[in-house]
Amino acid sequence: MTEAHNQKASRKIFSVTELTRLIKGMLEDAFGAVWVEGEISNLRRPSSGHSYFTIKDASSQITAVLFRGNQAGLKFQPKDGMLVRAFGQISVYEKSGNYQIIVRQMEESGKGSLQAQFEALKEKLLKEGLFDVSRKRLIPVLPQHVGIVTSRTGAAIRDILNILGRRFPNLHLLLAPVKVQGEGAAEEIAAAINLLNEIGGLDVLIVGRGGGSLEDLWAFNEEVVARAIARSNIPVISAVGHEIDFTISDFVADLRAPTPSAAAELVVGRKDAFEDVINEMSRRLGQSFEGNIIRIKNRLSAAGNSYVFKQPENMVKLYRQKLTGLIVRVDHEIHGRLREAQQLLDDFAMKMVHSVKMKEQSYSQDVRRLRMQLQALSPLAVLNRGYSITRNSKGDIVRSVADIKTGQHVTTRLAKGMFESEVRKTEEI
Repeated sequence: MTEAHNQKASRKIFSVTELTRLIKGMLEDAFGAVWVEGEISNLRRPSSGHSYFTIKDASSQITAVLFRGNQAGLKFQPKDGMLVRAFGQISVYEKSGNYQIIVRQMEESGKGSLQAQFEALKEKLLKEGLFDVSRKRLIPVLPQHVGIVTSRTGAAIRDILNILGRRFPNLHLLLAPVKVQGEGAAEEIAAAINLLNEIGGLDVLIVGRGGGSLEDLWAFNEEVVARAIARSNIPVISAVGHEIDFTISDFVADLRAPTPSAAAELVVGRKDAFEDVINEMSRRLGQSFEGNIIRIKNRLSAAGNSYVFKQPENMVKLYRQKLTGLIVRVDHEIHGRLREAQQLLDDFAMKMVHSVKMKEQSYSQDVRRLRMQLQALSPLAVLNRGYSITRNSKGDIVRSVADIKTGQHVTTRLAKGMFESEVRKTEEI
């Protein structure tokens, strides 16, 4: 009893904090400040301004922190996949019990293996022309059938479905579920893109996933995925990671979205916005038609009250040309606006096209009626009532016997035909 009691009384029991601080002190004393070389991974920059990341090699890794005050001397921007040499104090983060290096100085040691692969493939595909703007296609304004290549359970598909369902719940969506990271992910993504192209009937594809480290996003930097996107007959939106993340898929795709949510917003606008466009275009078309008809009526009225009968033939030609040009412009404007509406509104435009055609018929009838009224005012109509126009040898209209002389030849225009005569006698009445 006495020996066991003595052993119990003599043993030292540490609290977790005491043990952690003891280890921290021993570790800091044993190593102090050291240089370590490795590849940056899982880089994070919270609002505090500090940088947290992992430095790793093929077999091991160590947590690192670069406080904001030590970043001023850096001559480069740290990125995932970058190979660096870091100098700092080996320590222990007491809250988690993990050992880490508190970096005081860091220099670039060359490009890490992943970053080097990224740059090499980017350069290769750039030379092949896969990034050229000329080969990129426009995304449809209002697609009806949307294909999605992403994980079945990730945040990306939830965000996409939420936005598309809120904006246009009647869209047809076809999901090709794939792994988005890890071994075999790139092959699954490429196969899904090929499959959706074989199925056909889709207006656009969204290919992507949520954010992550360079390793997490790496499947979208694989050549097999890049070539599947370039080969796609369907326009592709690449939506990989967060806004700061760039992948090879982003460069090859027809359009890059900074996030999966942004991709959904790019696919379709808000339904109420399209309805506002329809109403505004309908209002503008109505105003345009009414304005043209009013202008035609005003011109017809002015023609009836003008000096048209003083030079009837020239004035008739002038108004006929103006009326024809006005009709052509009205017709051109109608058809131009209809084409624009049809491109923007798709199914919505069908109803409006029908309405516009009905209005066009009504306004065309008004134009024909006004043309008939104008023809009724024409001097030619006056000739049909038995009047005639006589011109002297100079071509001037004869209004008085003072305009001609005996023996002079004159030309007389009738409603049907004309004849020449010689003046034998003149007499004022």
